[in-house]
Amino acid sequence: MASAATLAVMSSSTADPAEVAKFNALAAAWWAPEGPTRTLHEINPCRTEFVAARLTLADAEIVDIGCGGGVLTEALAARGARLTGIDAASDLIAVARAHAHAHAENLAIRYEVATAEAFAAREPQ
Repeated sequence: MASAATLAVMSSSTADPAEVAKFNALAAAWWAPEGPTRTLHEINPCRTEFVAARLTLADAEIVDIGCGGGVLTEALAARGARLTGIDAASDLIAVARAHAHAHAENLAIRYEVATAEAFAAREPQ
């Protein structure tokens, strides 16, 4: 069942409630390299390199839309970027915050439950 925060985010969004629920259900195992998000962990170095090849990460300000539990977010922040990670799945944002606090506390990351539409309306820059 979606949390109140997730439902509030989805009320004016294109986020599919079924998809949000599906990803929230994966939250507890998000950072398990051999778990259900194994492929995400396996391709993350490639995704990180793809972004790094296209922009200078040091001091870049990046919004990771649909950040999930923060796998790419943390990798980009570890390369010197300042990250805002947003996702409509509130359980995943909780996991991302907890992981960053435990493993990446010196990285410049802010996580929030939001959709791209809501974030862009609030922070158009």
